[in-house]
Amino acid sequence: MAGSASSDDEEIISGINVTPLVDVTLVLLIIMMVTAKVIVSQGVGMKLPKASQENAQQLPLTFSVDVTADGKLFVDKTLVKTREALLALALAAKQTQPELRAIIRGDESVDHGDVMQVLDTLKKAKIDKVAFAVTPDTNR
Repeated sequence: MAGSASSDDEEIISGINVTPLVDVTLVLLIIMMVTAKVIVSQGVGMKLPKASQENAQQLPLTFSVDVTADGKLFVDKTLVKTREALLALALAAKQTQPELRAIIRGDESVDHGDVMQVLDTLKKAKIDKVAFAVTPDTNR
């Protein structure tokens, strides 16, 4: 009996211990899940309205703000001279249409600050649904 006990200690373990492998894999999975959520949330969230041709519904009105290269503002293709006038127009449009959506079109050469001031003005008017108009890149 004593001889059999010593022979068990000298046996070579031929199996692979997968517990550390599973632990490392689960940690990596958790890290990837957390960082994927952070990466996705950094963008500007936009949900475009969907409608089929058969059940076409009237979409909420849009409030279009154009910012030109020289800093001029146009609301629905009408020149607006000051930010206060833009705020007044936005407030009036929001009162008539509670589900109002705004579209900001900015020239490529417009300063980022000018676009952010327009966005801030729309937020003051409680217009929360804002989209930025872009031209699709056909070179890709």
